[in-house]
Amino acid sequence: MGAAGVGKGAKRRKSYPLSWGAAPEKMKMKKRVLCVYEGQRRLWKDDMMLDADNEVRIPLGGGNGVDGRAWITDLDVLTLRRAEGVLNASEEEKGPWVRDEGELERLMQESFDDIYLDLSKQSGKCRLAESGIGWKTSSATWTLDKTDIISAQWSRAAKGYEVKLIARTAGVVQLDGFRQEDFDTVQKCLKVWYGVEMVNREHALQGWNWGKSEMGRTEFAFSVRNKPAFEIPYTEISNTNLAGKNEVAVEFSLPADGEETGTNGHLGGARSKGRKTGGATDQLTEMRFYIPGTDTRKGKKKDAEEDGEEAEDDGEEEKNAATVFYETLMDKAEIGEVAGDTYATFLDILHLTPRGRFDIDLYEKSFRLRGKTYDYKVPYENAKRFFLLPKPDDMHQLLCIGLDPPLRQGQTRYPFIVMQFKREEEVNIELNMTDEDLKSKYNGKLQSRYEAPIFQVIAKIFHGLTNKKIFQPSSLFISHHGQSGVKCSIKANEGHLYCLDRAFLFVPKPATYISYEHVSSVAMSRVGGAISASRTFDITVTLKNGAGEHQLLNINREEQSPLETLFKAKNIPFRNEMDGDGGMMAAVMNDDPDLASSDEEVVEARGSADEDDESVDEDFQADDESDVAEEFDSDAASSGGGGSDAEMEDAGAGSEGDTAAKVERPKKKAKTGK
Repeated sequence: MGAAGVGKGAKRRKSYPLSWGAAPEKMKMKKRVLCVYEGQRRLWKDDMMLDADNEVRIPLGGGNGVDGRAWITDLDVLTLRRAEGVLNASEEEKGPWVRDEGELERLMQESFDDIYLDLSKQSGKCRLAESGIGWKTSSATWTLDKTDIISAQWSRAAKGYEVKLIARTAGVVQLDGFRQEDFDTVQKCLKVWYGVEMVNREHALQGWNWGKSEMGRTEFAFSVRNKPAFEIPYTEISNTNLAGKNEVAVEFSLPADGEETGTNGHLGGARSKGRKTGGATDQLTEMRFYIPGTDTRKGKKKDAEEDGEEAEDDGEEEKNAATVFYETLMDKAEIGEVAGDTYATFLDILHLTPRGRFDIDLYEKSFRLRGKTYDYKVPYENAKRFFLLPKPDDMHQLLCIGLDPPLRQGQTRYPFIVMQFKREEEVNIELNMTDEDLKSKYNGKLQSRYEAPIFQVIAKIFHGLTNKKIFQPSSLFISHHGQSGVKCSIKANEGHLYCLDRAFLFVPKPATYISYEHVSSVAMSRVGGAISASRTFDITVTLKNGAGEHQLLNINREEQSPLETLFKAKNIPFRNEMDGDGGMMAAVMNDDPDLASSDEEVVEARGSADEDDESVDEDFQADDESDVAEEFDSDAASSGGGGSDAEMEDAGAGSEGDTAAKVERPKKKAKTGK
């Protein structure tokens, strides 16, 4: 072993090599070199340096050093201690002799079997090496460079113990399946090779639902008594909204359909970012937080900012705690962030589904709906179909967008966005795009400036940005009143049915799309009382392969013929069950003597008290003619029909005549003496 000696004066410092990183005249560092030899072979070399300003000198007694002084420095003491550690090391501490580079590489890494990456179904081997971390299965390999690792946590997890890594680019990485005795090894590797201190964190197991929220770099944590109860990576949050004054709703990312599990097939089934809930049968879709009280935030002086001066702190500003939580989460999860500039913005657009008024921001790859309570970001790839539908009132136009996956608002899903515009409302707008982008990206499908009715402008811009066709009602169907839509209802929800070239579409709520190729048959029937049955009918659309059926109710009787014409043109099997119902009704009301005698007896019984002179009941009020009229007279149907006559006032007079002929008021039977 050898060590460099102490210099004999400041003048010798000029001989320091330039490789030390400073000019000789500015060198203030002292250096000690420790080397380990085996015979003539040097096995190890270590340099130790110390700034002269921080040097501690230890005087030596009885010495005749320079100017009668003798001392050693603390750097000398540390060097000698390290030398003693090498010389006095045990065989176990020295370790085995390394014969080749391959053996050295194997010794410079740690391996762990049966480790699961990001909730993967298949386990693999995890290796910690000096250059980074790797995970490997029989068919896939995943690596993480050591420079990408920010922090690490050790905690109990589903399959044993988990190492959770916070990375700069990869976000949150979960490695599950370690044993408890692996803690020291993993902690040492992370500290020595990566300079990262692994923290042992215990989760709160009390089951309390109140605690403290912490917004970290890559995830949101909910803590109870300073212990994390659960953590949610920001990549798993799809949306957040203010559900009330003190309530915030957080929605989680879901697979596009039931078959998607959110896995990466080439990584042993590891969950991709934003899809970690996709592998479970039951999925958490939303979580709500109640946040009472107010929070203080530092404000800025607005006047200073407007004048171009440097903004100064203007004390603390009190704000609703739920609002502060919502805004912070929006910023951390980048929910409101959309890459690129806004191409166009349309303000205060009426939406029938979901209900409300939203501002529409159009971007290169997505559009955003901004409302007072809810915000939605919809990628264009999720917009599968566009429909432009004229409303039968000759005043409004509907623009419908079919989505897959649908929008979610709490537990409600919206597979369609339905917008309503006034036909006469025009807009003058210029797109925030260069002429080069219009030609190169969109091949002339977009114009730099639009001046037309607003529904046409928005539809054309959507068509240019998405390159998807805008569907309109079929020319083969024209209603009795010359419209493209037919008024009807699904259960208690009124709307309009549109017959497209390839499907039925009912809007606005619940928006229902029925493809012709999935229709097995259509049945037209009439239900209800005599009056409503004569003016309206129902349609039952049965789907193929037992997929269910859809019922469209209260369709105007005069739309029967146009619908039958469409069914024939599209080769849709249909049957008319209304003729049989009418014949049965006429037979019952006119030809059945049993039913007629029964009606006469009822009328006689109700009129007997009015004509009985022998015993007069002063408290009894006899039924007058109006009561009888309500039950039998077709002219009095509006009194109990809830306005159905007003809705069907366009029905033909022939239908009313048929009903009057079939339904005849029974005559009172003359009273006979006993």
